[in-house]
Order: sequence, then C-alpha cells, then structure tokens
Amino acid sequence: MRRPLVAGVAIAAAAVAVGGCGSSKKHTTAAATTTTETASSYSAYAPSYASTKTTSSKSKSTTSTAPAKAAAPVAHPTPTAGGKVVVVKAAKVGSLGTILVNESGRTLYTFAPDNRSKVTCTGGCAATWPPLVIPAGATVKAEGEVKQSLLGSDPDPEGGRVVTYNGWPLYTFVGDAGPGMASGQGLNLNGGFWYVIAPSGQVIH
Repeated sequence: MRRPLVAGVAIAAAAVAVGGCGSSKKHTTAAATTTTETASSYSAYAPSYASTKTTSSKSKSTTSTAPAKAAAPVAHPTPTAGGKVVVVKAAKVGSLGTILVNESGRTLYTFAPDNRSKVTCTGGCAATWPPLVIPAGATVKAEGEVKQSLLGSDPDPEGGRVVTYNGWPLYTFVGDAGPGMASGQGLNLNGGFWYVIAPSGQVIH
C-alpha cells in the first residue's frame, strides 16, 4: 500500500513542476513581447522626433537675416554766389577778325570818352549803347581767347557796375540786329567814337 502512494505523490510533484515551467515560460514570453512592442513604439516615434528637430534647425537658419546696409549719402552741388555769371567770350566778326562778344554773341564796344578810366555813357547814350552790367552777387567769367586777368568792373553813375576789359567799359549797340554784326564800329555818336576790342585788350580802330 505504501508504494502506490509514493508513486502518486511523485507523479503529482512532476505535474506541478511541469506546470510551473510552463507558467514561467509563459511569463518570459509575455515580457519579451512587451519589450518588443515598447521598442517598436519608440522606433515609430523616433523618426518623427528627429524630423521635427531637423526642421526646427533649418527654420532657425532660414529666419536669420543680415543687417541692412546704410544708404549712401547723396552728393549735392554747391551753388555759386548769387547763382549768376556774366560771360565774356570772343568770336570772329567779318573783316574785324576775332573780337569780344557777350554770352549771346552780340558785339561789345568801347567808348573813346571813357578813356579807360570811368563810365561816361549814361542817360540817352546808355539807351542806345546798353552797358554790360553785373547783377548784384554775380561774377564775371572769361571764355575762349578772352583773358580773365583783363576783366574788371567800374561803377555806373546810374547804379550798379559795368564790366571792363583792359580798363575799358563795355557796351552793346541797339543797331546790331543780332550776333555776328558790328554796325556800330567807328561811329561818332552820342558824344564820341565807338570801337570794338580784341581779346588781347587792343582797341580796333
């Protein structure tokens, strides 16, 4: 009777052991499955995280801008005194050769009674022989063969100043219709003779 009982106990113990092994194996498999699922979940989100980080870095580099350059200063021309210039130049007029003319090309004359010292043509004389006046604040400029060193001015008895060349006050003539004419040359009119003058400063008779 004792031997069958011992055999039964042994069989029961073996069954429990086998059952225990199966349970341990089942738990191990479950743990492995859980670990695999966790790793798979991390792998699924890892690319998204890496992509987000890369995009953020690119966004930072794109939004950075260099400081704007300052605009270059604009240069402005310096105005001359009064903004006016009286020009005396030279031109060839008929048989007289090269003589002084004003900016418009009209012939300039000298008046013998002035005697290279002062303006004596005034009143009715100045109406026929308008002097080459210098407006207030203006300057006188030589062009071409005209010499700047021979230019000057004398006071006008009627006000202002008159341009001179080599000491001679200069006038135009209302009888000249335009540039290239010298119909006043050698005339004895309004109290004296009228003559043109060369760039050298020599009066031409």
